[in-house]
Amino acid sequence: MTYSHELLTVATRIFWFGTSEAALEFPLRLLTYAMRYASDEDIEILRKYFSDADFTTVRDDPAPGIFDRGSWVKWNERYGRTPVPTLPKRRIPCVDPAKVPDFFPGKS
Repeated sequence: MTYSHELLTVATRIFWFGTSEAALEFPLRLLTYAMRYASDEDIEILRKYFSDADFTTVRDDPAPGIFDRGSWVKWNERYGRTPVPTLPKRRIPCVDPAKVPDFFPGKS
């Protein structure tokens, strides 16, 4: 598939650990990283290529471990989900999450 230069440039900045083509192969993964790491200018470029529904899809089922608390709150509030749910957590097979301490509790 052929992508615009501006989209490839943004994908490279956001997905620094891989190629822009690899980032665009899985667009929802790219958007997840964008919602955490992209600048406002990068988001404006991405909005030319992705809809609000795409961003909402990422917000509704994000990969755990990418969002930090600030970006999680920002995107949930931007798309009208309040109160903001807890950050998504990784699920480890055969481990009861209720028995694992929260090593990074929220600030009160």
